[in-house]
Amino acid sequence: MPHPILCKMPGHLIRRLHQHSTAVFQQRLKAEGHDITSVQFSALTKLAENPGLDQATLAALIEYDRATIGGVVKRLAQKGLIRRDPNTTDRRAFQLFLTPAGQTLLAQIWPIVATLQDDILSHLSASDRAALVTLMQKALQLDSAAN
Repeated sequence: MPHPILCKMPGHLIRRLHQHSTAVFQQRLKAEGHDITSVQFSALTKLAENPGLDQATLAALIEYDRATIGGVVKRLAQKGLIRRDPNTTDRRAFQLFLTPAGQTLLAQIWPIVATLQDDILSHLSASDRAALVTLMQKALQLDSAAN
């Protein structure tokens, strides 16, 4: 059991909630027969919204470390979910696109991901869940309509 002081520290609670969220995501997707992480899901979603992104822009959009996005992209390409096309204006960069398999997978898992959101905060009422989301958006200075 965590130290009582830790249970009052936002950073500690956010870390623990993130761990819980990741576990719920992984368990649900695995139970449905899908081998995909939440970061891979975010990358696929952003590529569906913005076909042709380069890795650096994708990393910025999902707020993921630029140094490790390469591994995410590599795994998605190995799974046949995205393709990397040479960028016609920058030979060092690639444009990223969902493959038909990536589009199909994203369509299959979106409903699962949408329903597991309530499971992440299952001990909260619907109004408390909404309030928490609003407070997290405010803490991160996000526009609730963005992202």
